[in-house]
Amino acid sequence: MPFSRTSGVDRRLFLTSVVGAAAGVAGLSGCAGSSAAADTKGASSAPLADKVPAGTSLKVASYLNAQQLQFKLAKLGTLPFTVSSWVNIGAGPDVINAFRAKSLDLANNAGIPPIQAHYQGFDAKIVAIDITRKPNYLFATKPGSDIRSVADFKGKKLAFSQGQAQGVVLLRALKQAGLKYDEVKLVPLTSNQFLTALQSGQVDIAPLANTQVPAYLQQYGAKGARTITTDVVDLLNLLWAPTSVLADSAKAAAVAAYIPFWAKGQVWQYENPDRWNEEFYVKTQNLTLAQAKSISDLANKPLFPPSWAEAIKWEQETADLLAEGGFVKKFDVSSLFDHRFESIAARAVPAEYRR
Repeated sequence: MPFSRTSGVDRRLFLTSVVGAAAGVAGLSGCAGSSAAADTKGASSAPLADKVPAGTSLKVASYLNAQQLQFKLAKLGTLPFTVSSWVNIGAGPDVINAFRAKSLDLANNAGIPPIQAHYQGFDAKIVAIDITRKPNYLFATKPGSDIRSVADFKGKKLAFSQGQAQGVVLLRALKQAGLKYDEVKLVPLTSNQFLTALQSGQVDIAPLANTQVPAYLQQYGAKGARTITTDVVDLLNLLWAPTSVLADSAKAAAVAAYIPFWAKGQVWQYENPDRWNEEFYVKTQNLTLAQAKSISDLANKPLFPPSWAEAIKWEQETADLLAEGGFVKKFDVSSLFDHRFESIAARAVPAEYRR
């Protein structure tokens, strides 16, 4: 489900700005000034209501208004609650700020923002999981670089965004290659700064979304820029919400009712790439069909497992990896998952999208 910038922005900038939306791609940049643990006692264990009470409303994230279009094209019907606002928001920092300001109730992100939110002392829970099997990111070199493998990262300057998916993909790749953090130079940046940092030579390497790479290589490939492929994945694409929202029985019921729409919408988009390319990328984002196809060809098949065991394991490994680097304090990530919602997405889709 890759999204783009709003129409009016040139196509090259669009392709350099799409960040792993199949993952949702959106993460949370920066590190909290403290390591305060989130208060998980507010989480409700009350059974979910069978029906959404009349008058219930939610404020839902919909980056570039793509969610509404997806639901409309898929003909999913009418949500059984009011969406008081579709918030054009996707990146983790914006999502967490909106959660804090109570201007957002439900968002779609990667696995990293909930970890960073916990570290910052903000309590929110994961309510739906979509697992990603294929890598969403490639490592791109600056123009003129002689780097050809992750082993060559030693001693080099690497673009690093601690709280975003790109940052953890980088840490996992370093660990896989047997490189320690003090053997490289991590340059703290947010993902929207990666392209500029590569182009200017501020960094030697940056993890780019698959959808960013064609435009980057088209512009700088002749100047020696290249990509380095790994099998490191950003496993989780998820829905999450503040605990205060989930402790409200009416809003929790609305969240539960939203999850099947979310899951079915992703399945529809995956099964109808030509229609999505035309209606979203071409008509609303001013891309050519060829550019749109280059994005949809990279899409991951949605996977909504009935059990969250694999997701919890991956999230724990990620949190531990961040803790090893001193980026967060070690904690048990099981506190991030609200199991009342665990099987809802899986029940909403055909069996081929459950495993």
